[in-house]
Amino acid sequence: MPEAKDSATEGRGAWVSQSLRAGRPWGTRLAWLFALLLGVAAGVGVYTFSYAKGLSYFSAEPRVCTNCHIMNGEYASWQKSSHHSVAVCIDCHLPHQLVPKYIAKAENGYRHGKLFTTQTFEEPITVKPAGLAILQSNCERCHAQLIHGLVGAPGHDETEREGNDAPPCLHCHWGAGHGERAGLGGPLTAAELGARDVAAPGAAAAAPGESKEGADGRP
Repeated sequence: MPEAKDSATEGRGAWVSQSLRAGRPWGTRLAWLFALLLGVAAGVGVYTFSYAKGLSYFSAEPRVCTNCHIMNGEYASWQKSSHHSVAVCIDCHLPHQLVPKYIAKAENGYRHGKLFTTQTFEEPITVKPAGLAILQSNCERCHAQLIHGLVGAPGHDETEREGNDAPPCLHCHWGAGHGERAGLGGPLTAAELGARDVAAPGAAAAAPGESKEGADGRP
């Protein structure tokens, strides 16, 4: 019986070798292999997109942010803020022009996905300079009538805006979107100075008394 099994095994091995030699051309085999790998990649991608509730990120629903549990605190604080009834997440945190909005969405999604996958995100999470620049732009857009005529406001004389050291709105009104914090005012933080660089590259030299500390976005 053992000899019969060995003969059968050898016979199958010889059949495989013969099939490989006389079978389909290598180009066809590579095409099938490529199709197999492409199918596996597509399957993993579809599963990941579904598991991560990818379609939900195309909506404007604030609860979508809580797909990541680390955002539960931000969602809860927004519900208690003064802007809760007039603005949702994307009203403040994304540009309102179509193309810049989806560019920012893609950049944020990639960065957040990378940080959460590699577990290298910071706690508590903070807004980065590019995000602060978007926030400032949306503050000015929504409150244009209120701030019209102020030095540094949109539409104000450009010669007066140049070199303007006025702090960004959130420097004092940080609690507008996510509840109050302790300590208003003070020197500009590193993140706020970085946001000014994003909004106007090269025009953000620190004014006397401004601090480079507080990279977490808070004084």
